[in-house]
Amino acid sequence: MTNDHISVNRGVWEADAKNWVALGERLWSSDPQWGIWNVPDSALRLLPDDLTGQDAIELGCGTGYVSGWLARRGARVTAIDVSAGQLTTARRLATENGAEINFLEGNAEATGLPDAAFDFAISEYGAAIWCRPEVWLREAWRLLRPGGQLVFLGNHPLLLVCTPMNGAPSDRVLHRSYRGMWGADWTEVEIDPSGVTFNLTMADWVALFREIGFAVENYHELYAPEGAKEAPPFVSLDWARDYPSEQVWVLRKPV
Repeated sequence: MTNDHISVNRGVWEADAKNWVALGERLWSSDPQWGIWNVPDSALRLLPDDLTGQDAIELGCGTGYVSGWLARRGARVTAIDVSAGQLTTARRLATENGAEINFLEGNAEATGLPDAAFDFAISEYGAAIWCRPEVWLREAWRLLRPGGQLVFLGNHPLLLVCTPMNGAPSDRVLHRSYRGMWGADWTEVEIDPSGVTFNLTMADWVALFREIGFAVENYHELYAPEGAKEAPPFVSLDWARDYPSEQVWVLRKPV
């Protein structure tokens, strides 16, 4: 693992920001839908129906569409991301969609925001995979008020162990050790190089939640839906019909 994953990942997203504009535009104008398979929120119910009067934060917001969905439901929204390029798109789309969102350029592992300032926190492929779990989850805990909820979506650990070492799409072979899993450094892989991502075994996720103090309220494993015709470059569609490519944790900070 690189010793400076934040700088590495910032560089990856700065270089790639232009490639996410069109998707951001589409999702800003859509109903909430999650992950690489666009699972409708009606199937997962990751967002409270009414956030009126509540403070919400998105940790690793990218183009900000999740923040836009939060604002639509009445929340006062803060969103943070390491990429200035992504935030440029997010601010433009918020203005075009009439959403008042406080966008901050910064690191979700150390936001600098006040303690107990938020009722709801969320990360979809932001801090959820690009930040160290033992660090950003503690930061999320600090930011939440007692009774606050954290929802995060990212890659399933099974996807990582079934991904070849050269970065090719997942297949039906175990390429990596599950024991001691921390994530992967994708900066020098042969196929589709990117940054440094993080993941844990199921037991280690649960142990970390318990150590920090989070209660697990729900957990989802997401598969390729019926009728899916294509998949992102890192996932084999046939594989994703039989194995979960994504996971969602729903946590609560006890009162």
